[in-house]
Amino acid sequence: MKKEDKSLLIDSLVETINNYPHFYVVDMTALDSVITSELRRECFKEQIKLQVVKNTLFEKALANFEGDFAALDSALKGPTGIMFCQTANVPAKMLKKFIKDHNGVPALKAAYAEESIYVGAENLDALCAIKSKNEIIAEVVAALEGQVQGVLGALDSGASTIHGVLDTIAKKGE
Repeated sequence: MKKEDKSLLIDSLVETINNYPHFYVVDMTALDSVITSELRRECFKEQIKLQVVKNTLFEKALANFEGDFAALDSALKGPTGIMFCQTANVPAKMLKKFIKDHNGVPALKAAYAEESIYVGAENLDALCAIKSKNEIIAEVVAALEGQVQGVLGALDSGASTIHGVLDTIAKKGE
């Protein structure tokens, strides 16, 4: 590959990493064309961009970003696919199901999710448990809604109590 082509590919990877806040590194070694096609279809359904890259080019693309990505070095060996996504836990959930249905392939090598690096397939369950921004917002709204309902209920019962006290006072005064 020419140096200019490599430079263009690195620039393309840098742009992709800028557009997607999370990525997963998967082992593409044991995948035949049928399984690879199925994986690509599943990724498309889940709005995950799957790209097979040369490890050295991906390392050079990561060098353009602040932060320490050295923990990924051990994962960037052999045929590698990168799954780029907007929501941190979507690829983990999709991979868990896909791996179960396809005898353990593709294997998760590493992931960069919510500004943390996870190395090894044993982290798949932890990655599935990461809550997305929308899930956290929904939980906060539900918690606040419960508190608001409690306050409104207290105010409503307090109004009834005050009304009853005023009625009692008014009857005594007659």
